[in-house]
Amino acid sequence: MAGFDKVVTSYEQAMQGLKDGDTIIAGGFGLCGIPEGLIAEIKRKQTKELTVVSNNCGVDDFGLGILLKDKQIKKMVASYVGENALFEQQLLSGELEVELTPQGTLAEKMRAGGAGIPAFYTATGFGTPVAEGKEVKEFNGRPYILEESITGDFAIIKAWKADRYGNLVFRHTAMNFNPIAATAGKITVVEVEEIVEPGELNPSEIHTPGIYVNRVIKGCFEKRIERVTTRN
Repeated sequence: MAGFDKVVTSYEQAMQGLKDGDTIIAGGFGLCGIPEGLIAEIKRKQTKELTVVSNNCGVDDFGLGILLKDKQIKKMVASYVGENALFEQQLLSGELEVELTPQGTLAEKMRAGGAGIPAFYTATGFGTPVAEGKEVKEFNGRPYILEESITGDFAIIKAWKADRYGNLVFRHTAMNFNPIAATAGKITVVEVEEIVEPGELNPSEIHTPGIYVNRVIKGCFEKRIERVTTRN
């Protein structure tokens, strides 16, 4: 079993090998299903010049947003940036390079990268600034643009449960970008709420098989709510 055991006991071990200039693919959607402790470790390490690929960049003081404060992120590839004032400030000042990508296209870029597919055609974005400089081809009378897939040096993921072999189960909407991001990293690190022994997870409930996972760490999560909404 020792050769298959992917559990590490410290965040330093979990993010070992991360270096300046790396590309990080991060799971999560807003503050839902984000690997809080792994992001905090990147902050602690003060790794710089990072390219980060994620649906968005958290908020000013939580999630990926904490990496903006010390300007650790050089480039952000995202589909939505509306909840982060510091992100907007750095974008407008030219301190942060931003590649805005339609949400479905971003998801497919990760999925395709994890599947070994270098590029794909999509109709989404044709006729908009998203399509500028990209190859256009017509299929059945409709124009499509060529989008390149994405892979990263690291993928940082949040899951509900994992066994020691790295098989993962996600919970409800925290699944979001995590399963596809998990496939697209050269090194995939997963922060989980619970670690169980091999054989305790029913094979039919596993969302991401351990073949994609390199390291697993048990985290402690704040699970902050991005925007609290209540009934009148």
